[in-house]
This record gives sequence, structure tokens and C-alpha cells, in this order.
Amino acid sequence: MLRVGSKTACMACRNLVSTNMGVRFRFPLQKLHPLSRAIHHRYSGNTNPQRPPHRTAARYFTSLSRLPMRPSKPPSGSGGRTYQQKRNFWVARLAARLLKLRYILLGSAVGGGYTAKKTYDEWKDMLPDFSEYNWVIPDFVWELSEQIDLDKLAKALPEMEEIAKLLPDLDKIGENFTFLKSLLSSETSSDPALKATDSSTAATHDASDKQYKKGLLGELILIQQQIQRHEEEVRRTAAANSARPLPPEPAPSPPPNPSPPQQKRKSSDKEKVDQLQEELLRTQLKYQRMLERLEKENKELRKVVLQKDDKGIHQRKVKKSLIDLYSEVLDILSDYDANYNTQDHLPRVVVVGDQSAGKTSVLEMIAQARIFPRGSGEMMTRSPVKVTLSEGPHHVAMFKDSGREFDLNKEEDLAALRHEIELRMRKSVKEGQTVSSETISLSVKGPGIQRMVLVDLPGVISTVTTGMASDTKETIFSISKAYMQNPNAIILCIQDGSVDAERSIVTDLVSQMDPQGKRTIFVLTKVDLAEKNLASPSRIQQIVEGKLFPMKALGYFAVVTGKGSTGESIESIKDYEEDFFQNSRLLRDGMLKAHQVTTKNLSLAVSDCFWKMVRESVEQQADVFKASRFNLETEWKNNYPRLRELDRNELFEKAKNEILDEVISLSQVTPQHWEAILQKKLWERVSTHVIENIYLPAAQTMDSGTFNTTVDIKLKQWTDKQLPHKALEVAWETLQEEFARFMAEYRGKDQDDIFDKLKEAVKDESIKRHKWNERAMDSLRVIQHNALEDRSITDKPQWDAAIQFMEETLQSRLKDTDSVVRDMVGPDWKQRWLNWQNRTPDQHIRNETKNELERLLKLHDDHTAYLANDEVTTVRKNLEGRGVEVDPVLIKDTWHQLYRRHFLQKALAHCNLCKRGFYYYQRHFVDSELECNDVVLFWRIQRMLVITANTLRQQLTNTEVRRLEKNVKEVLDDFGEDMEKKTQLITGRRVQLAEDLKKVREIQEKLEAFIEALHKEK
Repeated sequence: MLRVGSKTACMACRNLVSTNMGVRFRFPLQKLHPLSRAIHHRYSGNTNPQRPPHRTAARYFTSLSRLPMRPSKPPSGSGGRTYQQKRNFWVARLAARLLKLRYILLGSAVGGGYTAKKTYDEWKDMLPDFSEYNWVIPDFVWELSEQIDLDKLAKALPEMEEIAKLLPDLDKIGENFTFLKSLLSSETSSDPALKATDSSTAATHDASDKQYKKGLLGELILIQQQIQRHEEEVRRTAAANSARPLPPEPAPSPPPNPSPPQQKRKSSDKEKVDQLQEELLRTQLKYQRMLERLEKENKELRKVVLQKDDKGIHQRKVKKSLIDLYSEVLDILSDYDANYNTQDHLPRVVVVGDQSAGKTSVLEMIAQARIFPRGSGEMMTRSPVKVTLSEGPHHVAMFKDSGREFDLNKEEDLAALRHEIELRMRKSVKEGQTVSSETISLSVKGPGIQRMVLVDLPGVISTVTTGMASDTKETIFSISKAYMQNPNAIILCIQDGSVDAERSIVTDLVSQMDPQGKRTIFVLTKVDLAEKNLASPSRIQQIVEGKLFPMKALGYFAVVTGKGSTGESIESIKDYEEDFFQNSRLLRDGMLKAHQVTTKNLSLAVSDCFWKMVRESVEQQADVFKASRFNLETEWKNNYPRLRELDRNELFEKAKNEILDEVISLSQVTPQHWEAILQKKLWERVSTHVIENIYLPAAQTMDSGTFNTTVDIKLKQWTDKQLPHKALEVAWETLQEEFARFMAEYRGKDQDDIFDKLKEAVKDESIKRHKWNERAMDSLRVIQHNALEDRSITDKPQWDAAIQFMEETLQSRLKDTDSVVRDMVGPDWKQRWLNWQNRTPDQHIRNETKNELERLLKLHDDHTAYLANDEVTTVRKNLEGRGVEVDPVLIKDTWHQLYRRHFLQKALAHCNLCKRGFYYYQRHFVDSELECNDVVLFWRIQRMLVITANTLRQQLTNTEVRRLEKNVKEVLDDFGEDMEKKTQLITGRRVQLAEDLKKVREIQEKLEAFIEALHKEK
């Protein structure tokens, strides 16, 4: 709203004021037209109710009402003003009529605009907030929209005119071919020798002319036919000249000189033949250059198209090419151990040849990159290398099991690729071997590369040299035969042209595998050296025509793969090869055909043959694998109907989870169980040492002071040297036994016995790797020493516990000693009468010795632990008096066991007396004849066992169980990465059947996908 004067105007009044003026005019409301005032007062109320209106008698009018009535006559005093009003009255009526139409339009516009704005605001409020749905659009789209300037991208794209410049000028090419065709036709019509062609050839020529007269391809084929026709006419003319008979010579007179017209005619024929051959070579060269230029332009255009298609490679799923699908099938088959007579009969190109014949160089020329390691005269190819060639925008190479791409246009990447191939070859060769049958899979992509799969095999050798395994020659032959015996494999036989043909070994091998030559392509390498060294070039012609070797082939080719330098690039080798054949006598004299030379023609021929073989055989192979899958599935359903088809890797993962569950169960063992087992096992391990080396020697002393001193010394020596080691050995053995116990208990719960070997191997390897913490021994030694130093028994229950421990120990030892004595002396009289047993002579002697020594102990109850020499002599003489011959050593051995039993019996009696000796112990045995220092010794030993068991239990539960679990995980991870180990530990027909089923299904699915893509390409 605007303020006009001191009043507030409505929108209609505001529009009456021009907004384009630089000055704001203030009009009082009274000066407005009456109609404006009426409209204003109709739609806006009075803002000041106290103020009276200007005209009390004013009527309210709208734009649709009639004009207001003429005001009453003013008084006569007004004079000229009244006359002016009367004179201008018709003007006011006309203005009112016009204003009426104006305000109708103005009001309609204002009302319609307001209504439209209100409707738009309501519609806008009804829309949802789309900012909440930004998550639907991927983040990389927002990043691309921020980073990519579409305007710059559109400006960077080439214009149609620039793309048209890259295309070949087909009009010029057509003119050139037309001129060349007319030239050849004129030469043919002017030469009388070329006019003598038969009617069949002319008819064939006319038919072919009508068939190919349209299009660039027709022109090329016509020219090639004319060139072949020229070659045939040249040969016929040369043969006619050589076969022309000479005039007869008269006997009496010398032969006359030929007339000048005859000489002129002969020279003219020879010149025409030479001229025709030169013209033919020039035509071939011109035709070859034209084809090369067209292929180069086609290659550049194809690269542009592939790069355009490659722009969205990260935004959509990459569609695999036809050759990549086929290569995946071959990779799976290379790892598949065929059963049920299912063999790999899928086509591939097998490259075979003698060592250093140029196999690898030919393959590099086909791949257009020097990707293989090379050496002078030594064996470089030590294992089969499968190379999958395909077309792509960039010249790169990649291994099957690696994600790294090697840029073949960079020398450092080429060197890294050659080094990686050499490392993989050496790694695949087992110790003591020279070559390996393990296949290295490599893919090479680049513009203009022919699609095919080649396998480079180790070169065939005739002699095993120093440093090679003795079976190297036979191994290479077996590998080559294994690949060539595939009836659908294309054999690319490489023969060195610079050596004598009689030295070839591979030709005999190829003729054995393919005697009819239906799938063999013969390649003669190093033709430049052969032409230079051979005295008869016709020998090369015999080779490429298949007349020299006793083998047949689909085609014969001659190539040159460089000058022998390792630093040559592929482009320089191509140039050298083209220059050589352009200037070679072999091609000029017609010994070689144009389509039989250069590696380029070779790669085209091999690719065509490869795909022809694939289309003929792949569906048959798919049917074979389908039948094999049906047989395997039927066997599984009959033998294992309720088991899932788990292959070796899946079974290993299942066993891995079970073993880890068993290891975790060790942490659920209670502390009381650990301490009881540890205390029992530790006492079993050290009890013999305590009784024999500590208690018995100390008990031989005469007083308590000497007893305690001897005990302290021996305990200190034992603690410093043996006791901690024994304790750790006991703890480690206890951990092993508990681990094995849990695995055995878990095995009983519907456990699959197929995992037994794996679990046993994991347990043994984990225990072998586990080592106890070395710092635990030092702390354990201190704890044990402090425990053995303590002699204070605080209460009667501890005294009674020591008495019980001592009594149990002595009784156990006495029982063992009695058993030893019975074995020494044999059965007593009851066993002899009841069981019909007799004593052996040795037992009889020992029994007599025992009786004599027992009489000695009765006489001397406090006898020492050792017999004196005179006592031994006395016992021996007494036995001899009874007719028993005995050895002194036997007497001492028997005395040891008898005295031991006597001592233990006395110690047990003393132990019974000490049961009531706790009162005297508290008084330090003062004024008492009873001394129980041996009870204190056993209490010290018992307390040491309890404290040691508690310490070992803490180490087990806090540290060693977790370390064992970690070792088990490491062992399982190592076994999981070692396929050979898994094959050894998870065996059986069930496993092999599941493995075969998985492989056959995967192969069949890949083959079906490849066949579908192959049909689409057709």
C-alpha cells in the first residue's frame, strides 16, 4: 500500500500514480476524481472514525453503477466558474465513460493476478521437500556434476568436419583403382602374349567382374585376380621361349648366324617379359601400400571408437568380450583334473618348434609387443604360456591372477612384464627339474590385434646339456604331445629357415600328431638368413610348397622376425620385414606368393582358422560336459543323498570354524580343574626325585639339624636347575592334552570323519609352533623358591593335610616297591600251588638272597642304606654254603629294594606317630623325643605344588590359551592358502566328486555363455 498525503490508498489508487517518475507526488484524496473516490471508499473503510466524511450526501458507486448525478447549481456569487463547469460538462461525461472501461480492465487484471499468485503459493506448499530424497542419486553423480564442466566437454569434442577429415577419401581411392584397372586392361590388350587366354578364364573373369564391380572390396579382389592372371601369363611366356626349337645345323658347313629380324624378335620378347615383371612388382607394391594406408586409417578410427566406448567403463558393468569368455573356459580347464573320460578338446593355437627357432619372436610379432624374456641360445620358455589376444583401445597386458596392467607402450612396463614372466616360470619349476607343465595365463589387448588364444610351449631339444635335468627332453616331448593330441588344437609349427632342414626335430613330432595336416600351419622363420646362406633359393620354395618335409599343412608362411638384436622394436622389425620382401628375389621370381609372407598375413590366417575351428567344435564340447555333469550328479544323489555338495574349499572353511570353536572351549575350563590337573601331573613328574634324591638322603642323618640342612641344600639346587623346567613342561603337556580332549569330545557329536586328518595336522602344527613365554620361567623360579623356604604350619588342618599327603605318597611308593620285589623273587607258595606257577632259576637265586638280607635287617634295624663290603662277602658265603652261587652286584641290587621297602615301612609308622605331633611342632620339639621334620618337608613340597599349579593356571588362562588360539588361526590360514596341503588332508571320493561337479558346472555355464555370445556375433 502507498501513503498518499496523510491517507492510505488502495491498490487501484496506487496504480494511478506513475512509478516511473523520479519524484513522488502527493495528491490529497479530495482532488481525485469522484469515481476514484467512490471506488476507494467502497473497498477501504475510514481509517479515522472521528473525522467526518467530506461529503455527507455522497453515494457509493461502483464501476458498474451509473455516473453520479450532476451537482446542484451553485449560488449566483460564483460567476464565471459556474459557466466553465457548464461548458465542460460533456467533456467530463466522456472522460467518465472512458474511465469506466479502464477501471474494469484494471480491476480484472489485479484480481486475476492476485488469484493466480495465491493459487501458485498453495500449489507450491503442497509439493514435498525433495531435498530429503537426495540419497537416491549416487554420490559420484554429484561429484561428476561438480568436477566435470559439460560446456568445456562439449567444446572439446571434435566437429563433424574434423572427423570427416580422418575418414579415407573413397572417391580418390576409387579413381586410383579405376586408373589402375584401365592401365592393366590396356597393357593386356597391347601385349599379344597376354591375349592368348582361353575362353574359360575370360568367362570366369567376367563373372567375377560382375560380382565385385561395386564397392571397394570388389575393386581389390579384381586387382588381385588380374595380378594372378599376369603371373600365369609371365610363366607361360617364359616357358614358351625356353621350349622354342633351334634351327637345324648343316653338317658340312658351320651354323649360319641368325638373321637380324630373329635377334630383334627374341630381344623384344625378353624385354617385354622383364618389363611385365617389373610392372607387376610395381603394381603389387602400390597395391600393398594402398592396403597399408587403409588399414592404418581403419586402426586409428577403431581406436577412437573404442576410446569413446571406454568412457563409461566405471559407470556400468563391463561386458566381457568373446575371446575373454573363451579364455576363462580354457583357464578353468587347465586346472581341472578330468575324470570320466572328459577331456579338454577345445581349440587353441599351440606354438611348437625347435629351441631358438623363433617361436617366441613370432608370437611377439602377432601380439605386437616384445613381452617374453629372451636369451642367446639358452632355454627361456620353461613352462607353457597361454596368451589371450583381443582388441582394445589401449595396448596393455595382464596376468589372470593379478590386477596390474602393464602398459606395452612403455619400456619400463615391458621390462617389468618380462621379469614377472621369468619369475613365474622359475617358480613353477620344481626342485631338480628344468621345465614345468604348469600354465602361465596372460592376456594382451590392443588396437588391431587379432583375437585368438595361443600357447607357447618350451622348445624341443635333441640333447640334454649340463645343468638340465636328465628327463628334460622327455618332459618337453610329453608336454608338447599333450597339447597337440587335442583333435581341435591348431598346431603352429615353427621351423628355422637358417639351418638345414634335415636337423629339424619338430616336423617329425608334428607329422605324428597330425599326419593329414588338417590343423597344422607351417611357418618358416629367418628367411633373410636363409636367402643369404642358401646356394639354391629353390629349396625355400620347396619348403613353403610342402615338398621337402614329410609333413602336410593347411598353409605355409615365410616370415622375418628381426635382425637378431634384442633391442629392436616391433615397428622396426615390421619395416625390416616389409623392406626385405619388397626387394627379395623369392617374391620377385615368383617362388613365394604375396599372401604367404609377413607375420601380418600369418596372424590373419591363424585367427581365421582358429575361429573356424571354434565354431565347428564348441557346441560338441558343451554337450560332452553336459553329459559328464549328468553322470556326476546321478552318482552324488545315489551315494550322498542327504549331504550338501561341498567342495574342498567349503569343507575346509567348515572344519576351520569347528576347530576354532574347540579352541575357544579351552577358555571355559574352570580354574579348579586346571589347578587339580596341574598339581597331580607335576607331583607325578617330580615325586621320584623328591623321594629318591631329597627325602631318602636326608633321612639317613642322625639329628634334625643335619636333616633340615640337607633338605634346604637339595631343595635350593633342585629349584635353581630342574623344578621350573619340569613345571613348564607339565603345563605345556596339560594344555596339549586338554586341547586334544576337547577335539575328541567334539568329534563324538555327529562329527564328520572327513576332517580327522586335518584336525590332527592342525593340532600337531600348532603345538609345534607354540613356545612358552621365556620370562615365565624366571618368575616361576622365584615363586617356587619362596614357597619352599616357608616352614611355618599355622594350624592343625594344614598339619593333618601334610600328614595325609605324606602317608599317601609313602603308601604309593611302598606298593610299587613290593611289586618290584615280587617280580624279582617270583611267585610265593600260594601262587605256586593255586596257579601252578614256578620260579625261574634267577628268581630262585634272588629269593634266597632276599631271605638272607631280611635276616640281616632284623638283626640291624637301624642299618644304613648301603651294604659294606664285608657284609656283602658274608651274605655271599652264607648263600654258597646253601649251594647258591650269587654275584655281589645282584646282592647289592636286591639289598636296595629290600632296604627301600624297610625304610618306607618305618616312615609310615613314624607318620602315624606324628599325627598327634602338631603340639610338639609348635614348641619346636623341645623336650620331646618325637621329631616330625619329615612332615614339615612334605608340607613344604605340598605348598609348593599348590602355588606352582595356581601360577601355571594363571599363565594358561591369561596368556597361553590365547596364544595357542592365535597359533591355530595362523596354521589354518597357512593351510587355507596351500592347495596342495588341503588336497592331502581333505581326501575321499565324496570330496573329489564335489570338486568335479563344481568344475563341470562352471565349465558348462561358461561354455553356454560363450556359445550364446558367439551366436549373437554371427
